[in-house]
Amino acid sequence: MNDISETRSEAPSAIDVDIHRIMELIPHRYPFLLVDRLQNMVPGERAVGIKNVTMNEPYFVGHFPTRPVMPGVMIVECMAQTAGCVVVASLEETASNKLVYFMTVENARFRRPVTPGDQLRVHVEKLRSRGNVWKFTGKAYVEEALVAEATFSAMIADET
Repeated sequence: MNDISETRSEAPSAIDVDIHRIMELIPHRYPFLLVDRLQNMVPGERAVGIKNVTMNEPYFVGHFPTRPVMPGVMIVECMAQTAGCVVVASLEETASNKLVYFMTVENARFRRPVTPGDQLRVHVEKLRSRGNVWKFTGKAYVEEALVAEATFSAMIADET
């Protein structure tokens, strides 16, 4: 009799990642580190980035003082940082001194404002990778509502 685990193909395991590991994967720091936690990450494939949006975010001072709204570019940056973690985690042994640079942002859509108290859940998934260029799709949610989406490309380069 065959054990089921012996007959099925080995699918990559999804992992959760805390802030300490995120800071090992990408160089961003306060006030520009926009990912608090990663869930269901499969290195080289996908992840869900979590950003707890608080009134303490530095951009709320000017955007907007009487009605704080998270800038759309910061939501897209959150997508990029989540994707950067996915990429660098897949490189593991060769990742030291590597940075992930934006190349393109396409079809960005912003559906509703993100405000203090919201928890942003950013789903990113690799569309393809060729050499040092990776392309992702990203969708950001607050609760069940889609608040933003974009397709974007990044390049892996040496830090020097």
